[in-house]
Amino acid sequence: MERESKTLEYKEQITRTFLKTVSAYANYGSGKIVFGISDDGIILGLDNPEQLCLNIENMINDNLSPIPDYSLEICRNQTIVLTVFEGLYKPYLYRSKAYKRNDSATIEVNRLDLNRLVLDGMNQTFEEQISNEQNLTFQTLETTLVQELKIEGLSNDILKTLQLMTPDGRYTNAAALIADHNQFKGVDIIRFGTTISELRDRKTLENCSILTQFFEALNIYRQYYQIEKIEGAVRRKIDLIPEEAFREALANALVHRLWDVDSNIKISMFEDKIEISSPGSLPPGISKEEYLNGQISTLRNPIIGNLFYRLNYIEKFGTGIKRINEAYSHNLTKPNYQVYENSITVGLPTLNKELNLNEDEKQILNVFYGKKILARAQIDELTGFNKAKTVRILNHLTEQSVIQKTGKGRDIKYTLLQK
Repeated sequence: MERESKTLEYKEQITRTFLKTVSAYANYGSGKIVFGISDDGIILGLDNPEQLCLNIENMINDNLSPIPDYSLEICRNQTIVLTVFEGLYKPYLYRSKAYKRNDSATIEVNRLDLNRLVLDGMNQTFEEQISNEQNLTFQTLETTLVQELKIEGLSNDILKTLQLMTPDGRYTNAAALIADHNQFKGVDIIRFGTTISELRDRKTLENCSILTQFFEALNIYRQYYQIEKIEGAVRRKIDLIPEEAFREALANALVHRLWDVDSNIKISMFEDKIEISSPGSLPPGISKEEYLNGQISTLRNPIIGNLFYRLNYIEKFGTGIKRINEAYSHNLTKPNYQVYENSITVGLPTLNKELNLNEDEKQILNVFYGKKILARAQIDELTGFNKAKTVRILNHLTEQSVIQKTGKGRDIKYTLLQK
């Protein structure tokens, strides 16, 4: 029996509490509620399921506003499966409140999430909204466009073409983000020593153009992660961390983050890696696997994304992850990606990092060659190690970004981050 999850809930009986989950699925993605099964997965069945289906239908129609799309099915084991489909006319409210799923629980959304649902229902994004600030200047944007696109100067027509200005001449939130001065958070860059307790340098870039943030963060990266080496009469630049990978990760953090969150992008610089953490998880409709494989790209901020694409700072069609990985194609340690409920962190290790692997760790790495994904039990069988030993070694290799761990509970799988 499948366990309860973000998209599956069991109910022994039909009570009004299921209506909260109907709201959650209609707002944030399709899901199923199965009636007649206990929380621990025991099939109990229901008496007179035909009448109960009518009851469910009436309860949804009488209590949800607007009414979402759904279907009902009576199974042979006398259970009822209610499938709720994500709707277009958000927010879907139960008793004037909207809900979402948090793992296998249903919770009420906060005011910020409710505002996002309202925008989603209007088929609009935060960056498209009219800015509260209309006294804006764009010297950084103009200089960049003149240099990169060879325009003669910035005009209202260009601002409208870039969707930074509405047809009636008002600036959008995207314009405020690009403007020389604004009220938005930005990028917080911290350089650590040998431990996180040793803070060597810090620079916070906020209330300024995201183009300025992009350029300044690149300059700080070049200061600490690019060196010059003299070979004979030739002076050669060496990247300790690939510039293309850092540039891509930085641009994607600026383009894909949630700008209505009062929080900075955090760039943590260590001797052996850089970590870039941006506010906001994956856009709706994209799974972690699709994100990691670079299969689909949905721009959370399409106006900003389009500008960065025109300036050749990002690829428009979602090759960011692939480009970062390609920069490490000949390196043992690979980039590490952590997708959380409210943030995404990209870890970029230094090149040619020496790993002091013991024989047990090497043996586990050897079983991955020729195999794409392995479960822990498979690794036990192939190595002859017991569960505790395998888990300990896998955790150590994960921390060093040699392998990657995905999934939860019994669905955990491991992938070698090495070609």
